Amino acid sequence: MTTVLRCDDLAAGYTKGRPCVRGLDLELNNGQILAMLGPNGAGKTTVLLTMAGLLPSLDGAVEVNGTRLHPGDARGTSRAGLVLVPDNRALFTTLTVAENLRLAVSARRTWTKERDRILNYFPALGDRLKVAAGALSGGEQQMLAIGRALAQNPSVLLIDEMSMGLAPVIVERLLPVMRQVADDTDTAIVLVEQHVALALEVADTAVVLRHGEKVLEGDAAELKADPARIEQAYLGEHADPGGGVGAALPADAVK
Repeated sequence: MTTVLRCDDLAAGYTKGRPCVRGLDLELNNGQILAMLGPNGAGKTTVLLTMAGLLPSLDGAVEVNGTRLHPGDARGTSRAGLVLVPDNRALFTTLTVAENLRLAVSARRTWTKERDRILNYFPALGDRLKVAAGALSGGEQQMLAIGRALAQNPSVLLIDEMSMGLAPVIVERLLPVMRQVADDTDTAIVLVEQHVALALEVADTAVVLRHGEKVLEGDAAELKADPARIEQAYLGEHADPGGGVGAALPADAVK
């Protein structure tokens, strides 16, 4: 396998000299899925925005396919092969499903072929191609947002809070599609997700951030089998072991 995403000593935040995330090292190979976990405010979204060039890094470096990305250059980052699906999905709500997808397809590629490829992953969109994105259900909008990102043929796909506003049953259907995408296309995927157990089922590796620092990293299957390690990472090493996960983890997150 080939390393397609690397972060070296990354510092990220919104004010120079006051990073929210410090000293983050990450490495992801083609076809691998990384679950990025952690309580609210841990810095997960800040990391994704920085990787995507929507925030300039405060220190360190991000590389895609061995090329160091220019901090804060979202367009250059996209050209390098890194694409972000933000938590608000950023759809053109007055345009149809087909129009949203077509905007992402390079002029060098055949539209119908790309459309069919995306619909193979999200067949529910097939009957909605002429429907405005704003009229879709939350699950359909998330399918469209991911489909539009995939239409750009990314080397690295970042997905921020796929489950935002969605019923768990919808998340259970969408996350395995990400595993299929990674296996089919060799795309490296970073999932920021609050449904911990579901994310770990499809991921290869996982990290937990807390207060802007990486406090746990390991094989996803091993971590899923040992939820106490994740609980401790969320709550901190001095947490009351009898306190349960409710203070930091979503309900049923690691069950």
